[in-house]
Amino acid sequence: MAFTELPGWAGDRVEAALPAFRASCAVLARMPEDRPLGGAGELALRAGNFTQACTAAARLPQADTGAARDFFERHFSVLAVGQDVLTGYYEPELRGSPTPSATYATPLHGRPPELVEVDLGAFVPDLAGRRTAGQVRDGRLLPLPSRAEILAGALDGRGLELVWVDSPVDAFFLQIQGSGRVRMPDGAVLRLGYAAQNGHPYHAIGRSLVEIGALAREDVSMQSIRAWLAAATPAEAAALMNRNPSYVFFRPLPGLAADTGPLGALGAPLTPGRSLAVDRRQTPLGAPVWVAGRDPAGAPLRRLAVAQDTGGAIRGAARADLFTGWGEAAAERAGRMRDPAALFVLLPK
Repeated sequence: MAFTELPGWAGDRVEAALPAFRASCAVLARMPEDRPLGGAGELALRAGNFTQACTAAARLPQADTGAARDFFERHFSVLAVGQDVLTGYYEPELRGSPTPSATYATPLHGRPPELVEVDLGAFVPDLAGRRTAGQVRDGRLLPLPSRAEILAGALDGRGLELVWVDSPVDAFFLQIQGSGRVRMPDGAVLRLGYAAQNGHPYHAIGRSLVEIGALAREDVSMQSIRAWLAAATPAEAAALMNRNPSYVFFRPLPGLAADTGPLGALGAPLTPGRSLAVDRRQTPLGAPVWVAGRDPAGAPLRRLAVAQDTGGAIRGAARADLFTGWGEAAAERAGRMRDPAALFVLLPK
């Protein structure tokens, strides 16, 4: 389809997406040209597909809407991929300590050395793009411990704890977001990024609250889930969170500036409002994506973003998660964002 057919294309400050695109280009330049970036069918792209566009993007002037719009129209074509739910995610800040105590009793773990990630498509073509994780024992790939088993001590005594935090609920939501900041008692901030996942399927606990009648489907948000957990007993809260067997392991991200976002799955820092998490089985990382939906207040949301991240709950060609930044305002915006949106992927010519 033509760029002029994109809903709201003429109204966005598309140059605001250029820093995110250039950040992706810096990562792509370090990859072999034949490195797959994800995507299916027409959307299956490799790092080398972006070489020409990245070279041209480096020469663009800063803050020039006209030049940026002309750049995207000249170097990309548009493919409509459909409509699905657009949600938001953010980088939370937790309180933590390098040592456990009665206050700081919930550990965040690093990746276990025995964890093996498996590309299932390498064995069964029909499973292309699907991945899992496990551990090899006696020549067999077996599941890693579930969330409930890990929290019950399955990984204790192995030195995998990166930090201890003061809230199991905050730790749970950190795993959903995939990265975060942990403020230590001395004021130092530890930046953590996604390292791996235990291979168990992700289960949205908001769905469980709907199933038991605790929330109406239209009322599910991060804020309403947190409110239910705060009102529940510790045992009830733990039981609900353990319905999600998926567990995320982290890695320290030293050297990130305070005004820089976390690293996404592509390896580029995320840009608030312009970085998008997608299902890489359907949409290639690195691709610009036009989003046409609405924000939590009901106002039109029409903007250019860049596919730079993935998420356990992001499944489907038109399913996406918009990174809103860090801090309380970003958390509030992300927690209430759950509205239909149409996605259009920009393919490099």
